[in-house]
Amino acid sequence: MNNAKALDVVIVEDEPHLADLHREFIEQHFHLRVVGIAATLQQARDLIRVHQPRLVLLDNYLPDGQGVTLIDDPLLKRFECSVIFITAASDMQTCSHAMRSGAFDYLLKPVFFHRLRASLERFMLLVQTMRQMTNVDQHALDKLFNLPTSDVPAAPSTKGIETITLERVKHFFSAAPAASWSVEQVVESVGISKTTGRRYLEYCVEIGFIGVEMQYGNIGHPRRLYRKITQAE
Repeated sequence: MNNAKALDVVIVEDEPHLADLHREFIEQHFHLRVVGIAATLQQARDLIRVHQPRLVLLDNYLPDGQGVTLIDDPLLKRFECSVIFITAASDMQTCSHAMRSGAFDYLLKPVFFHRLRASLERFMLLVQTMRQMTNVDQHALDKLFNLPTSDVPAAPSTKGIETITLERVKHFFSAAPAASWSVEQVVESVGISKTTGRRYLEYCVEIGFIGVEMQYGNIGHPRRLYRKITQAE
C-alpha cells in the first residue's frame, strides 16, 4: 500500500474541532489523504463530485439534514465510495438504515480513537485485498466480506506523545479527579496549544486514564468534557 497513491477521504462533520481531530489522526496514521471537510450535506455532495473520494467519514446530524440519507445517494455508488458512519444516534432504526444502505462501519460518538483506528485498518485491508485479487474462490470471498476487527492491532499509538507533556496533563486531572474539564480549560491550565491538547486528551481516553462526557445545552453543539476515571468506574 505504501507504494500506491494515497486514498482520498472526505470528512463530513459540522463540529470543526472534531473534523480537525479526525483529519490529523487519519493523515498521521494511514496512507490516506483528506481532500475536503464538509459541514453540510450539500457541501459533502459538492466535494464528492469534485474529488471522487474512496472513503467518507460521515456524521449524521447536520444543519441541512441527516447524514444517513447520503449513504443512499447514487453519487456514492457511482464513485464506489465507502462510508464510515459516525454519529450520536444509537437508535436501531438509524443503525439498520445505515447498514442496509451499505455503510462499511458504524461508530457511536464519542468516538474512541482505537475504535476508529480499527475501522480504518479494516478498510485499508479491504482495499489491499481487492487490489491483489484477480480470481475469486469461496475462501477469498469469505476473507473479503468478513474481515474481523480482532485481526487489527488496537493498541494506542504513542506517535506525537511526549512523556513530560503527558505527565503534566495527567497531573492536571489527578489534582481534581472528580471534576470535568473542557479542552479549553485543560490547555489553558497545562500551557499547551489546543491542537496539542486535543491529541493528548484523546490519547488519555484511549489508554483509559480519562473518560468523555457529552454536555448538552439548549443551543448549539454538545460539549466534550473530560474527567479522570476512578477505580470505582
